[in-house]
Amino acid sequence: MSAQERLTDALYGLGWGTVKKLPEPVAVRLGRTIADLAWKQRGKGVRRLESNYARVVPDASPQRLAELSRAGMRSYLRYWMESFRLPAWSAERVKGGFEPKDLHYLTDGLAAGNGVVLALPHLANWDLAGAWVTTKLETPFTTVAERLKPETLYDRFVAYREGLGMEVLPHSGGTAFGTLARRLRDGGLVCLVADRDLSASGVEVEFFGDTARMPAGPALLAQQTGALLLPVTLWYDGSPVMRGQIHPPIEVPETGSRAEKTSVMTQALADAFATGIAEHPEDWHMLQRLWLADLEPRPSAADGRDGERP
Repeated sequence: MSAQERLTDALYGLGWGTVKKLPEPVAVRLGRTIADLAWKQRGKGVRRLESNYARVVPDASPQRLAELSRAGMRSYLRYWMESFRLPAWSAERVKGGFEPKDLHYLTDGLAAGNGVVLALPHLANWDLAGAWVTTKLETPFTTVAERLKPETLYDRFVAYREGLGMEVLPHSGGTAFGTLARRLRDGGLVCLVADRDLSASGVEVEFFGDTARMPAGPALLAQQTGALLLPVTLWYDGSPVMRGQIHPPIEVPETGSRAEKTSVMTQALADAFATGIAEHPEDWHMLQRLWLADLEPRPSAADGRDGERP
């Protein structure tokens, strides 16, 4: 393990070990202070966040984009402060911490017994929504987690989410899809964060007027198992309670090849995500490159290319 990896692991360990013990008002102020300091430094993540917001709000002035990125960093740090504290929250605090609209899409889908796939973008706090599902609805679910480095950090995240009642599968290894499909065929619930996929297997979609790539997994699982596919978007409204919207089911097209059906369904997911993100852009925590145009090299004066666009 490198020195950087040890430092990263130690910082996350400090967060889960110390922040969760702070009184909630203190944790809120701490998160806002860290967010404002990071925003003022205008590091790579903040600049990328602002660039992504420029696509979501194309007519925003530079001042408006700066305001959005500041609000975005505050929202992002609220996510982290909540996540570090979630293991210490009482069941009643978790139950009162989230209010979703149109919950009947989920409860009716589960009652039908064919399984449900919830697909979410990186909006607000998906871990809190998951804890609410396992606590308020008393419904366990299965998700996947990206393999992080160092391995000890990945283990921390798995232990954290399992402590909230989730079954967590590693994203790598090729066995996750089969396990997810079995859970759905048994009538279970699967939750997947699904707004960014830079792998070769991602599906190209139109997203805020340009091409991005999103994972095929949610659509493929719905096709292969008969499970209901529901987009979910989340947001903060200035209160201690997170809000959410469960969108209408995405149907499997009656005609077309598997790839064609997957493309249509993933585009429908992207459209639902775009609706929620456009309404609450500051709660979209996308601090990485997403659109394919941002990943492509461009010419330079020296040799015609100068690497990725900023």
